Amino acid sequence: MSDVLLEGRELAKRYPLGGLFNRAGRAVQALSGVSIEIRKGETVALVGESGCGKTTLGRCLMQLITPSSGSVYLRGEEVGGILASDPLRFRRAVQIVFQDPYASLNPRRSIAQSLDDPLRVLGTGDAVARRARAVELLRQVGLGEEYLTRYPHELSGGQRQRVAIARALAPGPELIVCDEAVSALDVSIQAQIVNLLKDIQAATGVAYLFITHNLELVRRIADRIVVMYLGEIVESGEASALRERLVHPYSRALFAAAPRVRRGPQAGGPLPLASRLISGEVPSPIDPPTGCRFHPRCPHSQGVCAERAPALEDIAGRSVRCHFAAEFGAKDGTR
Repeated sequence: MSDVLLEGRELAKRYPLGGLFNRAGRAVQALSGVSIEIRKGETVALVGESGCGKTTLGRCLMQLITPSSGSVYLRGEEVGGILASDPLRFRRAVQIVFQDPYASLNPRRSIAQSLDDPLRVLGTGDAVARRARAVELLRQVGLGEEYLTRYPHELSGGQRQRVAIARALAPGPELIVCDEAVSALDVSIQAQIVNLLKDIQAATGVAYLFITHNLELVRRIADRIVVMYLGEIVESGEASALRERLVHPYSRALFAAAPRVRRGPQAGGPLPLASRLISGEVPSPIDPPTGCRFHPRCPHSQGVCAERAPALEDIAGRSVRCHFAAEFGAKDGTR
């Protein structure tokens, strides 16, 4: 039996532009034929610059927005059919934690009410049983029973995010999509929430799709890493292989630019860059470049890059979208 829990196949999402003068049918191409798998019990990190399509992909997988084309499968079963026949079955299996817990929690409802809502919808016992389950959920995320009577504005950012995680855990999901779930928190609180998520995963076996800009965090928690650029996956593979060596020029520049914690006598000094940094702005998703979408910013671009779009190839233990992936993958020191 396959261990693939959730799968997106050739997902595309286009947002048509409105207005009187948009007669050519122009659209924002947020996703372009993206395929991704999330296996049981693993953590997949989805990374890339702002506007690359990470959040759109996460919400398409969650079916919070409908893809323009492509399909999503839960344990091999097409999600559209599940939602048509038994929508709660999908919502029990897949949950989401948003970036801003203050926006995702209703300020007029107490924490008890916020936790009771999903339990009541799912038919989890009577009011007494649901309250007991709410207390259990709070304890699971490191909060006490006294928080049930509080409101979101009475909590710190870290406490609100713990409540949001508790609410996501209420149905007993197999996968939680964490959409920048720690980026709005202080660094010390980020570490607490990440450790909490790892503890929950160890206890329950839940899988995570971790959408983030925090590449140091990716190095700590990910089992697999997926790098996106302008609506496409440019590199993906086991985290251990990508920590050892990155192949795609964009992946190398992205991780080289990320700050790292250094220890020892040189801590705090400037970090040497292992590859040339990219320059320029991300092209518009309304009119993406021909050929390889990264070629206008790539320090290794050649004529073929502008003429023909590369396909994802299996190189050096990962999938890479680059005409010169084999060459880069064979070189030492690409990281």
